[in-house]
Amino acid sequence: MTEIATREQQPPAVPAANQPIDSSLEKWAREAAAISGIAQAIAGTTLAGAYRGKRDEIVAVVLAGHELGLQPMTSLKSIDVIQGQPALRAHAMRGIVQKQGHEVEVVESTDTFCQMRGRRKGAEAWQEVVWDIPRAQKLGLLGKDQWKKQPKTMLIARATGEICRLIASDALHGMPYVAEELEGTVHAEVVPDRAPLNIMALTAPPAPAPEPVDAEYTVTRDDTPADAWGQDAIDGDEVA
Repeated sequence: MTEIATREQQPPAVPAANQPIDSSLEKWAREAAAISGIAQAIAGTTLAGAYRGKRDEIVAVVLAGHELGLQPMTSLKSIDVIQGQPALRAHAMRGIVQKQGHEVEVVESTDTFCQMRGRRKGAEAWQEVVWDIPRAQKLGLLGKDQWKKQPKTMLIARATGEICRLIASDALHGMPYVAEELEGTVHAEVVPDRAPLNIMALTAPPAPAPEPVDAEYTVTRDDTPADAWGQDAIDGDEVA
């Protein structure tokens, strides 16, 4: 009997009773190794975006997205690394929460006010959050460039983070904040072009009304003595 035939007749190996089964950490390590190979291929391309040439950061971002159920390229477009920590962009956070069956809706959105509501899957009651310019002003956000240029989008981002944490914090797996909350930038939100909004004009107190002028002491050019007009009157020039 040949060696090949002998091997074919052997029963499949059965793990010993004391042989440890692969742990979740070991599985994670294998996935990380596979992702490292993907990152190596992506890092040198323009598709890597802000992570171009940063293989290790690509690995970290793709791993973080993998835990949330995101594909590698989706992770690169949905997660930012801010001060060494991954943070979801607002649109990605809404997508993750909605994909799991929870509901998130914009009730009203303007340049100065945003109201959003959310409802956990299977629940009847809605939760609501409101973000407006006075609230942002209290937190010192209005001096940031994007708050001046795109206040509507920034209000939506803030409301997104708050409502998603409120109704589905378990869906976020350690990434509870949107990137816009941490760095004040805007990502993947469509905002029509327009002149920058003057935020301070919206929050500044109204200018005081001018004091009334007593008509009795009002002087006009027609009834003022000629010598009150200076050199023109002295020279005989006509006063209009």
